Amino acid sequence: MPNKVKRNKRDKSRMRPRVRSGDSVKVLLAGNNPALQRLSEQAARQKLWRAWLDAHLPEEARVHVSGLVERHDTLVIFTPSAAWSARVRFAVAEIEAQLKRAHPAIQHIQVRVLPG
Repeated sequence: MPNKVKRNKRDKSRMRPRVRSGDSVKVLLAGNNPALQRLSEQAARQKLWRAWLDAHLPEEARVHVSGLVERHDTLVIFTPSAAWSARVRFAVAEIEAQLKRAHPAIQHIQVRVLPG
């Protein structure tokens, strides 16, 4: 019986390359990838701000904060609607002096709508 003809086969190897098993997200974020490091730093800053606002904002306003971002010298607080944006803005205005004393790098605070 004749051998089979290998047509259009550049690689003589019949073995497939071994696929590396996936790493966990925790391992990836702890690595040296600059983009992932930036994401983990942003997540840590968001956690810090969430804890600080939870301790200082009234319950009514606190539960309607849907997100936080620190950009340079500005803290941006997101709410789900325009009505809650106004209420959270007034609540933040009452604690703005405390916030700036606790975090001198923050010069401006913005409250924006980010529908969920």
